[in-house]
Amino acid sequence: MIGKLKGVIDSYGPDWVIVDVHGVGYVVHCSSRTLQALPAAGEAAVLSIETMVREDMIRLFGFANDLEREWFRLLLGVQGVGAKVALSVLSALKASDLANAIALRDKAAIGRANGVGPKVAERIVTELKDKAPGFTDIDPMLSKLAGDVDEKRAPGPIQDAISALTNLGYGQPQAAAAVHAAAQKAGEGANTQQLIRLGLKELSS
Repeated sequence: MIGKLKGVIDSYGPDWVIVDVHGVGYVVHCSSRTLQALPAAGEAAVLSIETMVREDMIRLFGFANDLEREWFRLLLGVQGVGAKVALSVLSALKASDLANAIALRDKAAIGRANGVGPKVAERIVTELKDKAPGFTDIDPMLSKLAGDVDEKRAPGPIQDAISALTNLGYGQPQAAAAVHAAAQKAGEGANTQQLIRLGLKELSS
């Protein structure tokens, strides 16, 4: 099982790179983000590797670091997500941004990846929501609020205030963060209008 390759870049393809390791060329499939970060042909490079073995093939997937590889593994564990979709997600979002998107239930951000429709984005968020907190420094209370809003369990005024801010054009994560801060300032019992007003102040500050 290959876990890391250290060699010289030989050549590039649309979604792969050949790494020359002491005269042996390894074809490694990568996200576009990882490919863009690699040096030019003839220069040294190091890639974290995930080896996929099947009856009819052995395929190598390369990553800029171990964290990106770990998210690739997590994505593969989601129903309906194969290697191609996992690489597409990691092309659209770096590992830390993916963790934040899942923690904040930002399905729209994940859905921007090529080949990822709303249902797949929903499954990624739903199936990995318990894994994301270990990879992000987002306030746990904000992450909990995002989950409560997503599952329609948040208090009415908070739910309505977030909905109002998203209707004004703010993204769901921005709106949730602003209302979360507003609720902390206003205290318990704040009504929807108070939360909207304070939330808008947070967004403009």
